[in-house]
Amino acid sequence: MAATAKNLRDRRVELDEIDRGLLRMLSENARRTNSSLAEELGIAPSTCLARVTALRESGVIRRFTLDIDPEVLGHALEALIFVRIRAGARHLMSTFAEEIRAKPGVTQLFFLGGTDDFLIHVAVKDSNDVRQFVLDNLSANPAVATTQTSLVFEHSQGLVPWV
Repeated sequence: MAATAKNLRDRRVELDEIDRGLLRMLSENARRTNSSLAEELGIAPSTCLARVTALRESGVIRRFTLDIDPEVLGHALEALIFVRIRAGARHLMSTFAEEIRAKPGVTQLFFLGGTDDFLIHVAVKDSNDVRQFVLDNLSANPAVATTQTSLVFEHSQGLVPWV
């Protein structure tokens, strides 16, 4: 049975070199076969499968995802939009986050501590789409105090540094 969210917060999982190797390889390509993982690690396929299952059940592996290239789908421009919510509208932050997360083009939404409240990562067709996104969804929103947009010139994901 999978661990509950509270249980996961209350305990820490110790990883050995095999676990770290599995996480490193799966973070590069989550579709690798069990037999190829086992072969590279020098362990039996049954041991490998048991290790991956244990990592999933302990909550270390939360999910397997796809890495989609937005440019191939016509979304050649990525931007990061920092958003600050008005002091009198802080009670609307959860609603704001739900609404923004559902908008077309939003690939990631971060709730931040510090000067800004949110960071929105969008992938859109062009600069006009970024402009329209900000105007329609942020500038027109009475809860939003300020926004700051930065264009992404290159986006590459690194491997998980602690494995």
